[in-house]
Amino acid sequence: MPDVLRDLSDLAADIWNAVASWSINHWDEVAIVVAAAFAASWLSKRFIERLIRRFIRHRTFASEDAERKREDTLIRIFHGTAAAVIWLTALITLLGSFGVEIGALLAAAGVLGVAVGFGAQYVVRDILSGFFVLLENQFGVGDIICVDGKCGLVEDISLRLTTLRDLDGTTHFIPNGEIKIASSLSKDFSRVDLNVGVAYDSDLDHVIKVINRVGKRLSAAAEWKHDILKPPQFLRVDAFGDSAIIMKVLGETKAARQWDVTGELRRRLKIEFDKEGIEIPFPQQTLHGAVATGVATGSGRPTAKKRSARKPAKRKTRTANRR
Repeated sequence: MPDVLRDLSDLAADIWNAVASWSINHWDEVAIVVAAAFAASWLSKRFIERLIRRFIRHRTFASEDAERKREDTLIRIFHGTAAAVIWLTALITLLGSFGVEIGALLAAAGVLGVAVGFGAQYVVRDILSGFFVLLENQFGVGDIICVDGKCGLVEDISLRLTTLRDLDGTTHFIPNGEIKIASSLSKDFSRVDLNVGVAYDSDLDHVIKVINRVGKRLSAAAEWKHDILKPPQFLRVDAFGDSAIIMKVLGETKAARQWDVTGELRRRLKIEFDKEGIEIPFPQQTLHGAVATGVATGSGRPTAKKRSARKPAKRKTRTANRR
């Protein structure tokens, strides 16, 4: 490794001397190469920007700001890669004109790149994973996702990190290379999934009509109709519980609006059930206690009633003896 660094140091000194002496007599050639690199970099940025903004598929329910931020991130990544290739090509062209041995330079750079790669393998893994997250549109800024047991709103995505903020306000920084499974709770649209329990003596046909009526009224309300894509409606009798019949209610909402809509649906169902006399039962227990009869138990021990009857007799006997 020290030999490689020494070779790189000597090579850098040779390059500097060659540039100083050569550029004086060939400044016009240097200017042409640099200008060509600037032009190629600018053209590549314009081309990449137009290509991405035209062909990247937009999500139906995503906001314009989120989509633009995603597009800008992809443009920055692709343009950065293209610019690095352009300027590296320009540098190699100039070094070849200076008379520098390009083969030795590439060999030394390859050895150094391997050494750096071993130390930065996790960073490279995070960057590659982040690149595919953005390219495949797995999730974006503004989505609500669950990753490695952490759920929250995606506040930012970079090539290396995904930043989540949960309901408590805690911010989680997750390296993209650590993401194995990401579950999105707001991809394109969300769903109301509500279980409602009613008493066993309820008229189920009547309950179903009430549930569907409440769902339709909710979807037609001025403050909620823009959030609901499909009115919440009765789906099936989902289960027979210990104290209630469970009714499954489903509906569709805009992305990340399912919690607010479900909360309002619960409120309206409670009010309507009270009006219609539909009972929402709660778990109850009936306790049956054994009555003491004075008969000995199976273990041969007397019952509590029998023992309590003996104690007064003993106290009377002791009193008579004292007298």
